[in-house]
Amino acid sequence: MSRIGKMPVKLADQAKVEIKDDVITVTGPKGELSQKLVEDVTIEIADGEARISRKDDSKRSRAMHGLYRMLVSNMVEGVTNGFTRKLLISGVGYRADMKGDLLLLTVGFSHPIYFRAPEGITVACPDTTTIEVSGIDKALVGQVAAKIRSFRKPEPYRGKGIKYMDEVVRRKEGKTAGKK
Repeated sequence: MSRIGKMPVKLADQAKVEIKDDVITVTGPKGELSQKLVEDVTIEIADGEARISRKDDSKRSRAMHGLYRMLVSNMVEGVTNGFTRKLLISGVGYRADMKGDLLLLTVGFSHPIYFRAPEGITVACPDTTTIEVSGIDKALVGQVAAKIRSFRKPEPYRGKGIKYMDEVVRRKEGKTAGKK
């Protein structure tokens, strides 16, 4: 039995879950998310909890068991609290700014980079070296943050670039002159 899959998902008071035609829909104060279900798992909702069970012990069913438990858990968390991913810019002259709904990045290229966030994602710059990506869909928030980071990944010698707030950049020593 999957350790993750057998844990019930606690439904918040504001979250409303309904299953119709193999699609689970979670509605809350921040919005609505839906996910198509596979035939390997079933979901029962009772007593303010959602329990995910699998139909058999095949390898695919075991894999889907834990996956769908986490997907439902992330949907409930997203529509009640939302998700935020913070990015940090380091480097001389590197900065971020908002121009309307566009993110303007100046990260050492000969031209600025303009980035428009997809629908359902908000990007904010509290200061010139911090970017906050937030939304209700955890996967989409992570994907947008990874896209912004890919414009200038942190380099290992000086640490310049765009990195996640909790990321640790492994530094290399570099050249040493005068050794004989």
